[in-house]
Amino acid sequence: MDAAAHFHREVRAFHDAAREAAEAGDAPAVPSCPDWTMSDLVFHLAGVHRFVIAVVRDRLDAPPDLADLGRTEFPADTAGWPVLGRSPTHGPIPATLLDAFEEGAGRLEALFRQRPPDEQVWTWSREQTVGFWLRMQVIEAAVHRWDAENAVGAPGPIHEEIAADAITQTFEVMAPTRRAWTSAPPGAGERFRFLRTDGPGEWVVCFDGERVRLGGEAFDVELAGTASELMLFLWQRIPAEALAVRGDKAVLDRYFELVPPI
Repeated sequence: MDAAAHFHREVRAFHDAAREAAEAGDAPAVPSCPDWTMSDLVFHLAGVHRFVIAVVRDRLDAPPDLADLGRTEFPADTAGWPVLGRSPTHGPIPATLLDAFEEGAGRLEALFRQRPPDEQVWTWSREQTVGFWLRMQVIEAAVHRWDAENAVGAPGPIHEEIAADAITQTFEVMAPTRRAWTSAPPGAGERFRFLRTDGPGEWVVCFDGERVRLGGEAFDVELAGTASELMLFLWQRIPAEALAVRGDKAVLDRYFELVPPI
């Protein structure tokens, strides 16, 4: 998978959707991100990009200071920009915010193409590499591109390569992390099967006490759909009703208790 190419395409599509929203007048609400308008979404992703830029560019072994990033990484003219802790942000999307997003996404893409994926840098995961950030930022760009397109019209599906990788990454990285960060209840052996219908791929995940185990064949409930649909469900963008469900609905209802949102 050419992850840098996927990142490029997703951030360009995100920017196109944000520009479309800006041309329409006031920033539209983002249905899949409660309490955010498009301005808040653009600001969020622009901030994430600058956070990762600092980590990769400076080969940091600890997270950068957020206040310092706010002073040094954004332009001087931030009139009309979102203010942290105050959302939703109404009014037109500032042109300077859109330009700052585009500039930051370009810088981050350049870093991803320049640095070896196994280069050691700080991350919030056990994997401390540039490659971790590239994988994570491709997924985040794709999810938020879907959010942005959903705010202005009909969103396109997630590319099948990104989606299939994101499903695996969910169970290897995101689910254990979300459980640890939110003190989620211990699993009681619940087994979920995610079956891809537009290509090869199935994932059986079991929640056993504090562990998230990937593998096996037996399951309590199965969810079937395209790779894009399965990914969007796991990222809480579409409901289970959008998938073909077979098995114990009571177990299905526990999924987001076992993997709480963050």
